Amino acid sequence: MIKNKLIKNANKVDKFLINYLKKQKKSLLVKPMKYGVLSGGKKIRSTIIFDLGKIFNVSEKKLINICAAVECIHSYSLIHDDLPCMDNDKMRRGKPSTHIKFGEASAVLAGSSLLTLAFEIISEKKYLINSKMKNEIIEFLASCSGHTGIAGGQELDLKFENKNMKINQIIDMQKKKTGKLFNFCLYAVGVIANKTNKDKKYLSNLGEEIGLLFQLADDFLDKKGSKHLLGKPVKKDNKKGKSTLLNLMGEKKAYLYANNLKKKILRKLEKHGKKAKDLTSTIEFILERKF
Repeated sequence: MIKNKLIKNANKVDKFLINYLKKQKKSLLVKPMKYGVLSGGKKIRSTIIFDLGKIFNVSEKKLINICAAVECIHSYSLIHDDLPCMDNDKMRRGKPSTHIKFGEASAVLAGSSLLTLAFEIISEKKYLINSKMKNEIIEFLASCSGHTGIAGGQELDLKFENKNMKINQIIDMQKKKTGKLFNFCLYAVGVIANKTNKDKKYLSNLGEEIGLLFQLADDFLDKKGSKHLLGKPVKKDNKKGKSTLLNLMGEKKAYLYANNLKKKILRKLEKHGKKAKDLTSTIEFILERKF
């Protein structure tokens, strides 16, 4: 069952992060960092990394550092997005946002520390993949996290509020804000599996499509989901005047677009046969999820 798989994978990543932070010198920021990255959240990006690893016969031991780094980056972006100067969200993952619990300054510093921790986790000596692979993964993660990726996407998201944007502008924004990290998840597995540049580009594009599907599902959940199941407020996109494909296309057209996108992704996975069953089930879950 997909829910059990998500919980199992999330626990593996949480355990890795707890052990990793234990080995480091203590600081006042460890508590808000742990609060932001551990417990709660589906950690679906990690599950996608493990699922793709099965297709290419890459062991979880080689992927766990990538998963931990991705969850640090994702959590940093959420901590910062929730701040009053951005989306001003007071709830996240069923509990008060990091800035509500620890104050704005600590939240900013904890988020920034998770961002840098991600690169430390990949570059550490005990992570036994060759240095050329590490450099390639680090460089790609940087491009997906900064102004050409998540941060740039969040800037567009804020600038697009209460404006009439075109479909391609919204897709570009969402591919940066959400798609780039999914892009990285697939690309990094491709690097470790020693795939060709052509294969890695193919995986990057597939990752962005999965990210766009995830964002569309998020938009549907914001409109019709349950605050209790999601662990965060709903119906906030309309209140804030967010530019989403759902608002632009309307519910029926947006769902048709999302369903066609899902089918397109699943067709690309067919060539991998039974090895892709885990990733296929995760893609199916993304669009139909209730949390």
